[in-house]
Amino acid sequence: MPAACEATGADDLASRLAASNVNPQTFLATDYLNHFNEVVMLLELVAEAPELIDELAAWHPRSYPEHFAASALADRDLAIAAYQAAPACYRRPFDATVTAMNARVLDAVGRLTAQIEAGDAAARDLAAVVVADLRRLIDCASAIIHGSVGTLEQDEIDALLEGGGGASATPPAAGAQDAIDALFD
Repeated sequence: MPAACEATGADDLASRLAASNVNPQTFLATDYLNHFNEVVMLLELVAEAPELIDELAAWHPRSYPEHFAASALADRDLAIAAYQAAPACYRRPFDATVTAMNARVLDAVGRLTAQIEAGDAAARDLAAVVVADLRRLIDCASAIIHGSVGTLEQDEIDALLEGGGGASATPPAAGAQDAIDALFD
């Protein structure tokens, strides 16, 4: 196994992960994705009920450690320690995917707020595009967490970032979509 796919100084952690909700290969947990599933739900609600934009605007990015520190999960400390020791071949693309999701949400909240305040009917379409983008990126993050992806090159990570957080209201660029699709091949 390449050094980039080995956990750093985590022999004691590895044995504890088998009995937890943290993947023992990647040292990552799917519970973190609930943070993004929440914002997807809010985006869907705002598309149907624009008056809920303030609830969407109250959502803010949380880092993986912040999310688990605020959770009531029994394994939260283990999840944080495992993340900090996660093999770079999983953590780098995972962090890039999370960055892309955060950027996409923050961009969308600003744009949706402006559109809703202006009474622009395009807000519903923008919300639908962002929901589709986020679902694709959540699937990507899930694949990484489950160890299906662990060898992305920097240009592929950059393509994920480009596709997830631009100022456009369109889906990711073809190159970024190809990088995301390749994760599932």
